[in-house]
Parts: sequence; structure tokens; C-alpha cells
Amino acid sequence: MGQVLSDWNKLDSESAAAGVLPCCGSTRWARELAQARPIADEAELLGRSDEIWGALSLEDWDEAFRSHPKIGDNKAEAATPQSVVWSRSEQSGMAASSTETRTALEQGNRIYEQRFGRIYIVCATRKSAEEMLADLKRRLQNDAETELCEVVEQQRQITRLRLRKWLQP
Repeated sequence: MGQVLSDWNKLDSESAAAGVLPCCGSTRWARELAQARPIADEAELLGRSDEIWGALSLEDWDEAFRSHPKIGDNKAEAATPQSVVWSRSEQSGMAASSTETRTALEQGNRIYEQRFGRIYIVCATRKSAEEMLADLKRRLQNDAETELCEVVEQQRQITRLRLRKWLQP
């Protein structure tokens, strides 16, 4: 077991939940993951995380979604300082984007928010701005139920990436 996980297993529940909150943004997810301790290794951590995430309510999911800045932005309603740092890194594909692509993403984000009532969430790691824009355009064609499934899966992927980062000393 890694040192981060070993130390986390020894924390009180409140501190343990606060420690993983930047990985997801749902306080219920963080509390339930902390309650699942002790956790032996990365595989168990990721598996427990997925189980908990999949069983949460729409309200809990929305809380996690609100912890993300919009693509191309660097502030979010419910973000932690660490999640803001990770978001910047995850959205690094925006750095080389053209003004046209940025404008199209901003417009697409507004349309997405009006249509689905939340910001567009995508696992942006290793994606260019153009790839994110193409994904956004595709997802705007989804019905509400299909899109909810997609955004829940995107958040699950983001959470797994962040848990892996969190485990690194």
C-alpha cells in the first residue's frame, strides 16, 4: 500500500473525506469513500469510488458537476483549491486553441447549459480544444437521459484520474 493511502486510512472520517473531496466534488461521495476505509490499494480505491459514484443521487452528481469550471475558465462554484489546479492541468489543451475555437466552445457551453441545466463536463485530459468542441457538438444532440448518463460517466473518468494523482506523493 502506498504512503498516501496508508496515511489516509488513519485519518478521522471528516479529515479523510476532506482529503479526497478535490477528486470528485460530491460531499456524499467523499464521506462514503472515507467510511469505506481501510482501503488496501489503488484498485480497491477506484472500485469503491465507482460503486459509490454510481449509487449517488442526481443532487449529489450535480454537486460534483458544480465543482468544475467551464471549459476554458478557471473558477467554479464549489471547487476546492486542489480541484482548480487539476482542472487547469486537465484543460491544458485549451492553451493552443484558436480564438474561433474558444468562442465556439463558449457559445456551445451556453447552449448546453440552457438545454441540460448544468455546465458541459468532459474528461479533458489529453484532449485538444477542437476535440472537446466536437464532443460538445455531438452531445448537444443527446436527449436529457442519454446526456445524464454521459456526464455521469465523464465525471467517473475524471474522478479516477484525480484519485490516481492524489495517490502520488
